[in-house]
Amino acid sequence: MKALKGKVAVVAGGTRGAGRGIAEMLGEAGATVYVTGRSTRGNLSDMGRQETIEETAELVTAHGGVGIAVRVDHTVEADVKALFEQVHSEQNGVLDILVNDIWGGEQLTEWGKPFWEHSLNKGLQMQIPAVHAHMVTSYYAAPLMVARNKGLIIEITDGFDYRYRGNLYYSLAKISAIHLAQSMAAELSEHRVAAVSLTPGFLRSEAMLDYFGVTEANWRDAAKTDPHFLISETPYFVGRAVAALAADSNVLEKSGQILTSWDLSDVYGFTDRDGSRPHWGRYAEEQGFYK
Repeated sequence: MKALKGKVAVVAGGTRGAGRGIAEMLGEAGATVYVTGRSTRGNLSDMGRQETIEETAELVTAHGGVGIAVRVDHTVEADVKALFEQVHSEQNGVLDILVNDIWGGEQLTEWGKPFWEHSLNKGLQMQIPAVHAHMVTSYYAAPLMVARNKGLIIEITDGFDYRYRGNLYYSLAKISAIHLAQSMAAELSEHRVAAVSLTPGFLRSEAMLDYFGVTEANWRDAAKTDPHFLISETPYFVGRAVAALAADSNVLEKSGQILTSWDLSDVYGFTDRDGSRPHWGRYAEEQGFYK
């Protein structure tokens, strides 16, 4: 059974990483998935990566869903407005799931610098894709859900609370996603639309594999550099968390909550692609990371 067959999703920032894994797993559950981002075949973004939205859309279809690639710069309001006009037209006004996974802060974060020594321009620029773009995207998505009194908005973030994350500007961006979800939940509750924030654990993304000089086939070799990598999870894991939430008829009960891939694995019983259930929260507690 395809739990999400007939459902329509938009994954904003589905080119790579968590976004790609989420799009694929929504497809695995049978959804029609609009995959958005700036990197298209023949016109890559300034991120310096080779992944494209067309590749992700094809993977969605290969997993059993329907993948639709749409080139969108979510920092450009006109692009976002046009996206949801297209969804409304093509899907008869139906939008069931929005996943906000726009980030783009990798090249803007100056780790190890206090905020007054960090580039102010980069710190402020970080908030545009990580916060402003999420707000613009939800602004145009929410009316489609409100009109039908149903829907789910998921803010992908890093972390499950409000504590400092090692850099002021990075912390502001990631904590803002949590508060966006909580605030949207409050304002959408009467319309029976849920909004949550969701974090993966140590994500074994394409960029992280490249950083350690390994592939998915030999990823454990990276433990020679960082032993914590052994508890990492693929983007499929958080993808299955999103698919499980979207299929939950009682998801409104979770609206406003700060969720994690590992806790949702305990709740819904899904596994990573290799059958494992990596639990970053338990591991981090054992290591004393959050003392």
